[in-house]
Amino acid sequence: MMDERFSIKEAIQFGWDTMKNNLFFFVILLIVVIGVSILLDIVSELLILVPAALFISEDILLIIVGVILSIIIISITTFVRTLITMGVTKISLKFSNNEEGEYEDLISCYPLFFKYLLSSIVYMLIVMGGFILLIIPGIIWAIQFQFYNYFIIDKGLGPIEALKSSSRITKGVKWKLLGFLIVILLINLVGALALLIGLFATIPTTMVAVAFVYRKLSIQTKPIKTSRKR
Repeated sequence: MMDERFSIKEAIQFGWDTMKNNLFFFVILLIVVIGVSILLDIVSELLILVPAALFISEDILLIIVGVILSIIIISITTFVRTLITMGVTKISLKFSNNEEGEYEDLISCYPLFFKYLLSSIVYMLIVMGGFILLIIPGIIWAIQFQFYNYFIIDKGLGPIEALKSSSRITKGVKWKLLGFLIVILLINLVGALALLIGLFATIPTTMVAVAFVYRKLSIQTKPIKTSRKR
């Protein structure tokens, strides 16, 4: 068990100060992320009409073409959404390390895409399996392995190493992490209630706060052998 503990108040304060000092950056960042998400939704809705029309055909070749087009569309949108998510994580990590985030970071993590995607699938399966086992294990495992994505972006770890590392740094602080996550949810709820505009302040605050907690916990834990960082 770790000797030190992270402070929820310190993490939120750090996130708040970082957000205030870089408000313009974060506003533009969120506009870009939201805009890309909306654009992907629109394009997906339009493009999916093509394979959908082919599915009703009696020609088996056209049906196969429809299936291939659907797979391509889903693959492209999944890649872009995942890439953006990875970029946001990298930006959060840079700010948590007192570095300046850059908009280019949103698309800079593509070499880690397959590691990230595979890890996310494994994480979701673990959590889903936990919820099937009377919910409580799902909550515990969700907290235990929640930092897997940070280890991938920050250290370039593979899926298993990232999950093990997250399990290691969350040992002994799961209840406090649960309280931290509840605080984050409440903060963003307040932001949403403020005509959604408040989210432009609360989302950056909380995402940097989570990265800050990851930093605090990871430096208190004996490091494991990592794969070479890109």
